[in-house]
Amino acid sequence: MNIQRKELLVTSFALFSLFFGAGNLLLPPLLGYNAGENWFWVTVGFMITAVVIPIIGILAHAKLQGTLYDFGKKVSPTFSLIYCIIIYIISVAIPSPRTAAATHEIAIHPAFGTSPLLTSAIYFALVLVFVLNRSKILNLIGKFLTPFIVIMLLAVIGIGLSSSAFTPGISTFETPIVTGILEGYQTFDAIGAVVVGAVIIISLNFKNMKVEAFESKRKLIRQSGFIAGTGLFIIYAGLISVGAYYGSEIEVNSDLSSDMQRANLLRGISIASLGEFGNTVLSILISLACFTTAIGIVAGTADYFRGLFHKSNTAYVVTAVIACIAGVGVGQLNFHSIIVIAIPVLLCIYPITIVLILLNVLPEKLGTPLVFRAVVIVTMVFSIPDVIGFISPTEGLKNVTDYIPLAKHSLGWVLPAILTFVIIALVQPKLKTA
Repeated sequence: MNIQRKELLVTSFALFSLFFGAGNLLLPPLLGYNAGENWFWVTVGFMITAVVIPIIGILAHAKLQGTLYDFGKKVSPTFSLIYCIIIYIISVAIPSPRTAAATHEIAIHPAFGTSPLLTSAIYFALVLVFVLNRSKILNLIGKFLTPFIVIMLLAVIGIGLSSSAFTPGISTFETPIVTGILEGYQTFDAIGAVVVGAVIIISLNFKNMKVEAFESKRKLIRQSGFIAGTGLFIIYAGLISVGAYYGSEIEVNSDLSSDMQRANLLRGISIASLGEFGNTVLSILISLACFTTAIGIVAGTADYFRGLFHKSNTAYVVTAVIACIAGVGVGQLNFHSIIVIAIPVLLCIYPITIVLILLNVLPEKLGTPLVFRAVVIVTMVFSIPDVIGFISPTEGLKNVTDYIPLAKHSLGWVLPAILTFVIIALVQPKLKTA
């Protein structure tokens, strides 16, 4: 079946919007501001974990066309079950409430002075309404919300860069590329890829999309992934560069918490680009970007537990309600506090997610169960020092990590995972013929 252009655009816009949330908007400008003259190299690192890996995750979904469970089942069914539950708990406990916190701090509280509880309650009540109207998610987000978000973002970036005569400041980063890679973790885009990719798959199965054949869906998802990835690349690069070039003109108070620094910088850029109207634009932009991401996270979580309980609609509704209640509870924290909580969790689960994404796009003869098990186990083991080092660094731990390449950059798992893959890929054929 030929893929219609309308379906491609709707799916691409929906996918972009499901990715693009609070962290995606707030993190890049401050990253560029601190990177200064090295903003290009920070951008390169940021794109690896915030664009390239997530889009490969969408390509893996196009290949599997199943659920998140399919990503880890080659390791073992038990591992995949535990991994899925952890991923969905993380999703509803951190990135979803973070969207409400960002919306409150930047868009709602400055204008209305309301409490975080009221904002979160109304916010997640609306999220629940959209999630319960499941079949309309792709069309609503893809046709209406995302184009508006993209137009406003491009206006801020385009006007900002074209009117800027400023020069970037001095970089505060020793290793810009590595800093960009690790900052890309904070977008949750790799985790978002495995979560919202499943939302896209299930949404395409609804009759209103009329895409039924496996190959047709595969082509549609792959093309949508590339289009959404291109959009993310343009927006991220634009926000980072604007942050770098406006850095010398906008006052970012170093005494404030980093989330308020992000908010003040983005607000300053919006006002400098669009005048006082920029404040209104920023508020709407934050609200819409966060809202669409929250819908994707809650819908994805509810979809998974619906499948776990034999496609029970009751399980879908109950999970959606619980996820929204959790969002209201955690949404009382400020944006920065949620990020601090997220870092050790990300240092543990993100490497495993990246490895599963990469292994799932490999040909079957390379991505065997033995390869999956060996690489994932090694990745888990070598991620432990990063987590412990962040929570409670000790001299003994430092002595260990000194012998692990890239460990001082919280990337100690990378080379061991690559070496394990190469060794198993070379040895495995000989084991079969022995």
